[in-house]
Amino acid sequence: MTIFDVMTFGEAMGMFIAKETGDLATVTEFTKELAGAETNVAIGLARLKHHVCWMSKVGTDPLGDYIIHELNKEHVNTTLVKKDKEHLTGFQLKEKVLTGDPFVQYYRKNSAASKMKMEDFPELAEMKAKHYHLTGIPLALSPSTRELSRYLIDKARNEGSTISFDPNLRPSLWNSEAEMIETIESFACKADYVFPGVAEGKVLTGYDRPEDIAAHYLNKGVKIVFVKIGEKGAYVATEKEQGIVPGFYVETVVDTVGAGDGFSVGVLSGLFDGLSVFDAGRRGNAIGALATMSSGDKEGLPTRAQLMTFMQQNKATVRS
Repeated sequence: MTIFDVMTFGEAMGMFIAKETGDLATVTEFTKELAGAETNVAIGLARLKHHVCWMSKVGTDPLGDYIIHELNKEHVNTTLVKKDKEHLTGFQLKEKVLTGDPFVQYYRKNSAASKMKMEDFPELAEMKAKHYHLTGIPLALSPSTRELSRYLIDKARNEGSTISFDPNLRPSLWNSEAEMIETIESFACKADYVFPGVAEGKVLTGYDRPEDIAAHYLNKGVKIVFVKIGEKGAYVATEKEQGIVPGFYVETVVDTVGAGDGFSVGVLSGLFDGLSVFDAGRRGNAIGALATMSSGDKEGLPTRAQLMTFMQQNKATVRS
């Protein structure tokens, strides 16, 4: 039996980032990077020396080979990455912006990852993880990836492992907002730790305030809720304690994409290391801040030494 610290799965894509600002239709030069919420978390945890396995499908194509190469380089286990001869790896084009969030154009319909199904991974029977990290993205890709998410939650429960869930809402991938909310909620409430952004929380629960969003999930059995509130930090709540963990000051925000994944990396790493929920939230805020300082999704994810240096040099204010 192979045992990992963390197992996660989802869709990785090639990401082509514009080298100059302006309409993507007129940009002629791009840099190639790796994109994917779950791969960001896998890479971030691997850089912090956790043993991570990522599961997915890629096409038998150059982008698929690139994704596997990049993950192997980061010491993420790719034993459960399968190649699909009939479907291509998805990709995206991403604007370069000086302020605000960049526009991203996705090309992922009928991608190899969307064709994942339980039968593709017979090796899972001989593998387990201490923790499983899931997001709402595979729930939207196809009925088979949704079923695989359900299987992993049941597997985690049977193994006595913990589960984290990041809603990662992608409305454009769903047939309707009602379906999105119902499905995401049914999975989120089965997790031990939930990481909604405050805007996501409003969509999912109808509540505006972080305190109410957190209470909604605690009342449904979630053990710890980390509500991301942007530059202000995070609202952290358990049944016994709650409060705001302030964010870290960032002088120049290059790109906010990937900050939420960085937050998940910090929180999970902190909890694995035995930190309190508030200190884990502080580590999440630190990595989230670091992620906003680079244009790629994973470029700002730190090593342990880089993380400790940043946190020592940039003291957040005391928790309120």
